[in-house]
Amino acid sequence: MTDMKPVPQIFAPPVDRADGRLNLVGMDRAELTAVLAEEGLEPFRARQLWHWIYHRGVTDFAEMTTLAKPVRERLATRFAVRRPAVTRAETSADGTRKWLLRFVDGQEAETVHIPEEDRGTLCVSSQVGCTLACKFCHTGTQPWVRNLGPAEIVGQVMTARDALGEWPAPREDRQLTNIVLMGMGEPLYNWDNVAKAMRIAMDHEGLSVSRRKITLSTAGVVPMMKRCGEELGIQLAVSLHAVTDELRDVLVPLNKKYPIAELMQACRDYPGASNARRITFEYVMLKGVNDSPADARALVRLLDGIPAKVNLIPFNAWPGAPFECSSNNAIRAFGDIVNAAGYSSPVRQPRGRDILAACGQLKSDSVRRRKADLAAAGAPADGSAAAA
Repeated sequence: MTDMKPVPQIFAPPVDRADGRLNLVGMDRAELTAVLAEEGLEPFRARQLWHWIYHRGVTDFAEMTTLAKPVRERLATRFAVRRPAVTRAETSADGTRKWLLRFVDGQEAETVHIPEEDRGTLCVSSQVGCTLACKFCHTGTQPWVRNLGPAEIVGQVMTARDALGEWPAPREDRQLTNIVLMGMGEPLYNWDNVAKAMRIAMDHEGLSVSRRKITLSTAGVVPMMKRCGEELGIQLAVSLHAVTDELRDVLVPLNKKYPIAELMQACRDYPGASNARRITFEYVMLKGVNDSPADARALVRLLDGIPAKVNLIPFNAWPGAPFECSSNNAIRAFGDIVNAAGYSSPVRQPRGRDILAACGQLKSDSVRRRKADLAAAGAPADGSAAAA
């Protein structure tokens, strides 16, 4: 396959100029420096602002005390430091937290924080809705609306830090240690915005999340996978869920474009993959569909030559779901076969089911809006808007 184009940004992220001030969140260092230079401010001011925005989490210029008062007052008239608005916050009985976030054009997406003994993982969305329509995924029942911009993606991390009280980020005992791009959307169909946001997140003078603690999950956008490894060097997870093209065509329709053989070869070629940096294969367990011992043996054959581990995911039900979760015995037998072949295959413990925050359950109320509506909201419908 030679098609390198992601899904067109028909409805692109609008420029965030709420109240007339330009949002500085989501700009990389070069952009921040350039914007300040237009105001006649020196390059070192960008370094100072970066520290206040991404290390200390400050949103009020008046609190940025290393900047002279006249500079702070000037910045406050032209710029803002904004997060997405939290329109709903829920906490599961198991401690999982979910936030529904609203962006400047009124569209919404969800992000989830999963606390564990040795880590705290934030599940981040990359799109409003999803193009892929995977049959077992609640998000897939929501039509794709638009891509999220860098400010909206990194803003999810900043919003979680706000809620967790982690400004500045502590060196030890962090509640937010890992980022997984496993929320709403296909990250590789929004590559430029996702990559920019993750570079901001990894910056050691800001949010400082290690690239080894960031995982991008893809349903198999084969032409973009190599770029992920080469340009970001982050961990890769592949939403596999079936061992034959016949079944995967149904469960993951993207397979019709990039079938299993091409996908597995892209995994073998993934830059940096090794026993120390294994590719994770996600496999949702669907009763009577993909959970037989024969399926497990076929999976082992597919993984040959790939440094891999398998996450077995008990199916998380949602209203109207057409599947049931495999039995505990079926999941155990499946995992035993994969483990015996030398591939770690832990069963992912469902988290946040009671608030529809578990894997495959995320969905917002956003809908695709007509071009006239978007134009009225200040969001170009031709994809010409750049992310703030």
